[in-house]
Amino acid sequence: MPLLEVKDLHVELQTQRGPAEAVRGIGFTLERGETLGIVGESGCGKSITVQSLMGLLPATAKVSGSIRFDGTELVGLGEKAMCRIRGNRIGMIFQEPMTALNPVHTIARQVGEPLRLHRGLTGADARKEVLALLERVGIPDAASRLDAYPHQFSGGQRQRIGIAMALACGPDLLIADEPTTALDVTIQKQTLDLIQGLVAERGMALILISHDLGVIAQSVSKMLVMYGGSVVESGPTDTVFAERAHPYTQGLFAARPALGAPRGIRLATIRGSVPELIDLPQGCPFAGRCKYTVDACHATRPPPTMLPHDHAVRCIRLEEIASEGALAS
Repeated sequence: MPLLEVKDLHVELQTQRGPAEAVRGIGFTLERGETLGIVGESGCGKSITVQSLMGLLPATAKVSGSIRFDGTELVGLGEKAMCRIRGNRIGMIFQEPMTALNPVHTIARQVGEPLRLHRGLTGADARKEVLALLERVGIPDAASRLDAYPHQFSGGQRQRIGIAMALACGPDLLIADEPTTALDVTIQKQTLDLIQGLVAERGMALILISHDLGVIAQSVSKMLVMYGGSVVESGPTDTVFAERAHPYTQGLFAARPALGAPRGIRLATIRGSVPELIDLPQGCPFAGRCKYTVDACHATRPPPTMLPHDHAVRCIRLEEIASEGALAS
């Protein structure tokens, strides 16, 4: 039995213009110790997807489908039961290190909170465990900084403290939502190396959200490409990077800066802009922005086409795209 199994997940959010489907029937599985990356533009549904796993959606959101975590159905699970899982068996590193911590509580209190709630540790025992966690994530002189406040740490150190909080109870699944946002390049690499090392050390499963294709390539064994609340391409990371079968995936890769490119060369772009959730086409969410769009693309949502090596693509024009690619090469 997989650690995590998501089937036909739909999330409907309330907007000023009415209900909008933010996640449109996605599905995936994750085994213990396996790593999964989710990539796509802002607004494609990445964060909403993992927030639904954590039970952190707005109260007005409507969720349907199935999210089974180690055999327990999370869709419709009561808040009390969800609290026993959240922060205990599923840990999450949030996107923005500068605002993820509570400014009025000490680091010892914040990192120790899941230990008190889920493991019943108090006093000296909790403090000892917090110190070990801070030292493990590389906080310098951690013993003398237990009673410091978030504003007394740098952005990179705050992200490490967030990682310590997420790992406090030894979760089975770690979710990292853009964990390197607002960090400089050197600190980004240190943070990613730390996460990868801890995942391998503790045998956790990992879901990593990132806009950075390089981060995905180096960090996870399989990946989902999301657009318009849908998974348009999925499979082993090496296969998706090599094949790039969906036009949206091709557009993401083409838009990357090329090392050594002549000065002044213009980057490729995906034409148009991401539509509002409420304005997504009835059929393929990428219809209209895609140069291969035909009338049928607007009519119905494409079913997944299975390619070799567990590679799945939702596009009705794969043969035409492949033929054009062969001619171009």
